[in-house]
Amino acid sequence: MAMHHFLRLTFIALFVITAFFCVYFIIRKHRNKKGPKLLTEEKYSATMIGKMTEITVSDKNIFNIWPYISKLKAAKILSHKIKEPQLVHKIYRNSTEDFEHILLSTEKENHFVVIVANRNKNKTIGYFLHDLNGLYA
Repeated sequence: MAMHHFLRLTFIALFVITAFFCVYFIIRKHRNKKGPKLLTEEKYSATMIGKMTEITVSDKNIFNIWPYISKLKAAKILSHKIKEPQLVHKIYRNSTEDFEHILLSTEKENHFVVIVANRNKNKTIGYFLHDLNGLYA
């Protein structure tokens, strides 16, 4: 009878220890979760190869930015007050057609969150906070 209780307590102890390890690693992974990446001035400028050409928002070849916009809103970089149809201000593509710069409206006039997307790899590189004063003109 004593051996039976000992095995039961051992099993319960192993279960509790395993549960604590699982919870610890889940919390650790959640804390290390990467948010949207803020680009430096150098990395942002490196994506502007040649002349930046404006493309229409309705163009079917633009990069899908909506999952990234959700991350920006969750990180409180973009405001929830701006409606989705008014969010995308303009889209620019560089002369080699490798990168797209998607300008998102903010609550401040002439201030934009620019999402930089790599069209070849089909992923976002990051975002850049910019006060637009003739940058693409």
